[in-house]
Amino acid sequence: MSPTAVLTVDQMRAAEQAAMSAGTSEWELMQRAGEGAAQWIARMAGGRDVCVLCGPGNNGGDGYVIAESLRRRGNTVHVVAPKEPGTETARTARAAYKGEVSTEGLPRNQVYVDCLFGYGLAREVTGEFAQLLENLRDATGYKVAIDVPSSVASDTGERLGPPVEYDLTLALGGWKRAHFTMPVMATMGVKRVVDIGLDLPADVPRLSDAPRISAPAADAHKYRRGLLAIVAGEMPGAPLLAAESAMRSGAGYVKLLSDHSHPDAPAELVIESAATRKTLSDERLSAILVGPGLGRKNKARDALGSALEAGRPTILDADALHLLDPAMTAGCNTAKIGLTPHEGELAKLCEAFGIDASSKFDRAEALHAETGMTVLAKGPDTILAGPEGVLFFERGSSWLSVAGTGDVFAGIAAARLAVRGEVQQALEEAVWIHHEAARLAGPAFTAGTLARSVNNALWSFL
Repeated sequence: MSPTAVLTVDQMRAAEQAAMSAGTSEWELMQRAGEGAAQWIARMAGGRDVCVLCGPGNNGGDGYVIAESLRRRGNTVHVVAPKEPGTETARTARAAYKGEVSTEGLPRNQVYVDCLFGYGLAREVTGEFAQLLENLRDATGYKVAIDVPSSVASDTGERLGPPVEYDLTLALGGWKRAHFTMPVMATMGVKRVVDIGLDLPADVPRLSDAPRISAPAADAHKYRRGLLAIVAGEMPGAPLLAAESAMRSGAGYVKLLSDHSHPDAPAELVIESAATRKTLSDERLSAILVGPGLGRKNKARDALGSALEAGRPTILDADALHLLDPAMTAGCNTAKIGLTPHEGELAKLCEAFGIDASSKFDRAEALHAETGMTVLAKGPDTILAGPEGVLFFERGSSWLSVAGTGDVFAGIAAARLAVRGEVQQALEEAVWIHHEAARLAGPAFTAGTLARSVNNALWSFL
């Protein structure tokens, strides 16, 4: 099993069916899932009473297996099931549970385990199940969701019933897209996978692993380590923030191309006149960053056009994403271009390139497929769509919700691109470095503090 695969409902069902076709019964898969989840719950319960909420499907069957496993361990277990099991395997699980079952009510001050509906929910939760979720929402105790919270659509993260805040979510067999989709991922608490022995496909989106960053080669010099040009524009602050972070992200040489006076710029930052076709044609350039503070007037459009004509590996951010259109990328090697849009910028790009998609995942994937550019859809749920497939990331620091942190990220990404030369790898590394820098910066930091934390963040990945 790959612990990083992120599956759709259809892909998960196919993996389960493949296991059953190979000789593993559905009942055996349910026992593996229930027993594995029970091990986690027993540790979290620490001897406390446990209340398991069971639905009529196989997620409810998992709940009966969990309940019986905990009962055998010595926990006092309460099972609440508004309806009888509706599948053969769930009925087998119900018969194997040796305790009592209530049809309503919710005991107070318990460890609560939500097994009402698992992955595959496609309709609104109503009636007694909605009431039970409302009671669970209001209850005091430790709350565990089994597989996917019971009011959530697995593929989209759409809310289909009363919201509940969980302390722990146990994904059975593999991750689902909802586990990394806002806003529901923020309600899932700690997330863990329970391995049930499935052979998961390799060609699916996956959860990003922490990168390994190497020290420069023994014979490295400033150009071999990567020369980065940052194209400034109307506003001086944003490109300077990007330069501050880029200088601390591993590039050997960072140039800020700007007509502004930058009296507060660090002495080690090289500042030259604004970007032109001539300044961007330097053969030594390893990468270009365009967008932070660029503006959206004709001069900014010309600077973006010059950067794209240079043909270097390029990161486009902020204003550049509002100026970009198919005409500007015609004739470009788009495989060398990385886009870093937030939600609004992603919608603007999709409009510019004629993409009609509703979810963040679908927009990012379709934009990459249409343009060939690598797309990092930023936010508390971050998605990276590129030639190596689609990556999801664990939730980052909410302290990053402050002005200028996107400019810092752009500088990190561009510097890693200057070092690596591969757009998707550079963007993936940048996400991890950005999150680690936020952790090191402490609470309530400014973008400048974040930029100055970047070099220390690299230690975590060496």
